[in-house]
Amino acid sequence: MHAWLCENPVGVDALTWKEIPTPSPKAGEVLIEIKAASLNFPDLLIVQNKYQMKPALPFVPGSEYAGVIQAVGEGVSHFKVGQSVACLSGTGGFGTHTLAPAALCMPLPSGFPAVDAAAFIMIYATSHHALIDRAQLKAGETVLVLGAAGGVGTSAIQIAKAVGARVIAAASTDEKCDLCKSIGADETINYSQHALPNAFRDAVKAATGGKGPDVIYDPVGGDFAEPAFRSIAWRGRYLVVGFASGPIPSLPLNLALLKGASLVGVFWGDFAKREPKANAAMMGELAQWYGQGKIKPVIDRTMPMSELKAAYERMGSRAVMGKLVMVN
Repeated sequence: MHAWLCENPVGVDALTWKEIPTPSPKAGEVLIEIKAASLNFPDLLIVQNKYQMKPALPFVPGSEYAGVIQAVGEGVSHFKVGQSVACLSGTGGFGTHTLAPAALCMPLPSGFPAVDAAAFIMIYATSHHALIDRAQLKAGETVLVLGAAGGVGTSAIQIAKAVGARVIAAASTDEKCDLCKSIGADETINYSQHALPNAFRDAVKAATGGKGPDVIYDPVGGDFAEPAFRSIAWRGRYLVVGFASGPIPSLPLNLALLKGASLVGVFWGDFAKREPKANAAMMGELAQWYGQGKIKPVIDRTMPMSELKAAYERMGSRAVMGKLVMVN
């Protein structure tokens, strides 16, 4: 097999494409021939040694992928050779084969393409857990999605619309705003045209008729967090999803008091570990929604696995809309 090896986590440039022995699955594992692997923000952090999970060196990055099972380890009875699966295991995806814990694999129904499957678990699980479980979003409520043209942002738009909410999507260019509208956003706000905090707050106020959004979905952090929180509706829920912009904002807690609002943390990975039955039920619902056409990953583009470094560069330029997927 071949894989991109990270032997020194100092950045993307240190990754090398190497031939390594194809491993055999141990108890509870499966060997997967990888057909597609998506690029997520943690995949950048992990090769820079900036992610909370620090795997032993050397390791193969690539947290999320889809492929076909080639072999099963002892005790694995619910998967068989030749079966298509998707997996989010944290590492291993950027290669031709990988070992994965069978417990982390999602069986794919027929008609679920590998490219979509490789871009599915992380973004939809995060957004469903955030909006449905943590925010208790209801039909008729209004959601403001920050960073709306990215992977989790596009999934949040689709899930909010699937439950009958109204969506305001905030993105950095007109092209990204147009994408958000094409997948269901009711209104959009272009950050670059409302760069000043008061201007952004006023735009949100105008888009909600002065009421403010009931739920704010924020995977970005940074400069827009405070003006967004200042715009929130009475009893609003501010979802802390991530900090893709880099800086972690400091929010004045008096804002929560004045609006009767909640700051709600979203950590899907720990939810999946602590509440496996609830997570499995959620994943089942998401797979059903995909089959019904309610949700579908937005694919920015596919690129050959050999062009991984170019894909990282595209992701770093913030030009990606939806998900980048590497294919073998």
